[in-house]
Amino acid sequence: MSNLAKTVMTDLSQPIPPLPAKDLAVVILAAGKGTRMKSAMSKVMHPIAGVPMIKHILTTAESLNPKKIIVVLAPAMDDVAKIAAPHSIAIQQQQLGTGDALKAAIHELGDFKGNILVLYGDVPLVSARTLNGLVAHHMNGQFGATVLAMVPPNATGYGRIFQNADGTLAKIVEEKDASDEEKLVRLSNSGLMVLDGDRLADTLLKLQNTNNQGEYYLVDVPQIMADEGRKSGVIRGDYAELRGVNTRAQLAELEMAWQHAKRIEMMEAGVTLLDPNTVYFAPDTVIGNDTVIGQHVVFGAGVTIASGVEIRAFCHIEGAVIQSGAVIGPFARLRPGADIGEDAKIGNFVEIKNAKIGTGAKANHLGYIGDAELGAHSNFGCGAITVNYDGRIKSKTIIGEHVMIGSNASLIAPITIADGAYVAAGSTLTHNVEQDALAIARARQEVLPNKGKNRLKKDH
Repeated sequence: MSNLAKTVMTDLSQPIPPLPAKDLAVVILAAGKGTRMKSAMSKVMHPIAGVPMIKHILTTAESLNPKKIIVVLAPAMDDVAKIAAPHSIAIQQQQLGTGDALKAAIHELGDFKGNILVLYGDVPLVSARTLNGLVAHHMNGQFGATVLAMVPPNATGYGRIFQNADGTLAKIVEEKDASDEEKLVRLSNSGLMVLDGDRLADTLLKLQNTNNQGEYYLVDVPQIMADEGRKSGVIRGDYAELRGVNTRAQLAELEMAWQHAKRIEMMEAGVTLLDPNTVYFAPDTVIGNDTVIGQHVVFGAGVTIASGVEIRAFCHIEGAVIQSGAVIGPFARLRPGADIGEDAKIGNFVEIKNAKIGTGAKANHLGYIGDAELGAHSNFGCGAITVNYDGRIKSKTIIGEHVMIGSNASLIAPITIADGAYVAAGSTLTHNVEQDALAIARARQEVLPNKGKNRLKKDH
């Protein structure tokens, strides 16, 4: 095997050795403007699974339990700084490259002498396992730097990695500087790396910007360390985790990748997805086993579903809790605060918001229940609504157990319908209804003979 074709022999599919005892800090580079996104919003604020990219990588970094996390931003990126809180923020005043961005974090690192893991805010899918493996390889090899390599399907645009006979890093050649033969190498630089922080500030001062872009590149650090007599390591990760986002098309690709992984996770946990590619999850979606999810269902943040639930097609659910035996949909919308009891049924075109639905209760079609309680085994009829908002405040509707709310009834809150009551269809109620009472609130029907005759005929 020639040196040009050589690949790393250590990769992250193998068991990860225990980490030696040494402090770890994480620096997340997130100052890029993302001009190719053509957006007024910071690139790293664009969401995957409804969560900003920067939040994904912060969550992963936090799982490593580092001594500190520093996020490097450009000026006026207050939206990102708010997401990054309470972690430290460093400001890169000018966009002068990744090496310059790391320089901006040096002040926040202070006298930290441990290892520094460098991540990117627009590489959101890298896993904690991969990063632990990278850090372990670095620390066990006692390297000055360790780069995370990958083998993309098409290496065009990436720096190529070359290794020494012992697997250590020989050099990284950027695409624009690579010869035709060097471009045949597929082993590529992901940009993620671990650096020994002991003399890092001095090393960064040696970076030069003698390149076409006039920027200071972090990728030059291993070569400076080599000149100082310190070896650098290489470990291979999964390209699927290491893809970055520079365009909206790439953002969509990572959304698909994230959703695919989540769908697999759900099915392996015992959840049935009737058409997996049409179901979309949030990072915090929790679903019990033996629950069946129909086609084209979207889960927003804050959803917890027990075992044995059926979610039928075309439902949108966020901020909701659903107990076992419940049946939801099709075409139902559960908004934040929806709490659906055991064996309850929420049918087509029913919207629930900030409402508790009791055991065995039913709202089978065309209704709105907001800021309310619907007691156990009550029935909320077709077209019925709770009128909860008067233009200034929202008021509550309380419906007891075994209550029948007739079709097209309007319950104007605040109002209480006691246990066993019956609200006649078409009623508009403004006062409480006592237990077991029948409430009728509608105008008496009048029929006037012959008064409808010729009403729809055109005048001549």
